[in-house]
Amino acid sequence: MTHAFRTSYPAFRTDGERPLLVGGKLMTPVDAPPAPAVLICHGSDGVDARGGFHAEALNAAGIASFEIDMWAARGVARGALARPRSPTDTLPEAFAATRFMAAQPEIDAARLGVLGFSWGAVVSLMMATKRWRGALGAEAPPLAAHAALYPVCWAYETVPGLTLADLTGAPILIQTGDADTYDDPDGLEQLLARLPQASRAAIRGVTHKGAGHGFDRDAPARTIEDPFAHKGKGGPVLMAFHPEAAHAARATNVAFFREAFGLDA
Repeated sequence: MTHAFRTSYPAFRTDGERPLLVGGKLMTPVDAPPAPAVLICHGSDGVDARGGFHAEALNAAGIASFEIDMWAARGVARGALARPRSPTDTLPEAFAATRFMAAQPEIDAARLGVLGFSWGAVVSLMMATKRWRGALGAEAPPLAAHAALYPVCWAYETVPGLTLADLTGAPILIQTGDADTYDDPDGLEQLLARLPQASRAAIRGVTHKGAGHGFDRDAPARTIEDPFAHKGKGGPVLMAFHPEAAHAARATNVAFFREAFGLDA
């Protein structure tokens, strides 16, 4: 059965020495049992069409969504040069968002997940680690699934604080493109080879042929400069929409969350 969804724009406060007021777009079912829900975390360029592209498909599958704006909460500009120092700096917002989601009557607190793009993809993966959950997310509800789109694969087990060696055990889906100039064409395979078997067992990997960074961003192509690009050497990155990869990745995400939430049972 398909249910109508309600759109609202709530805000919540984070914890810590510098609490932030974070707003977002919440999509919840109307007149239906509590639904599973996915937190959506944007990339370095802030909230854009990618969030809505994926939220639409999740909502059609009966899954609520909450896309937060981490940049507006901090009063920073969009783009790689204005963002915080590290994606781990924005984990308090993400964990607080899941606490907020769990408190909503339309949402099933036992079936929560997270989906992120680029910067937000790193956030999604770090939320799946015991280290960061213990340090910043101890009060947050457990997450049933983590999806990451083009999460800069070279950085894990290389950049301090970014490791996937000790995971919570929740299933993880990583999707990349072999034309992504943050990484080598086989960057995802290289990442998986660096990890212990227990971590590899929790991760599903998909590499889309011909797709670059931000391949699901339905907007005019643009070139950005990022010091994390080209395996940390820095330089230009072309972001161009790849319709085939975008729709395939969206369908794969929906199937992944449906399975994790038990909607296919």
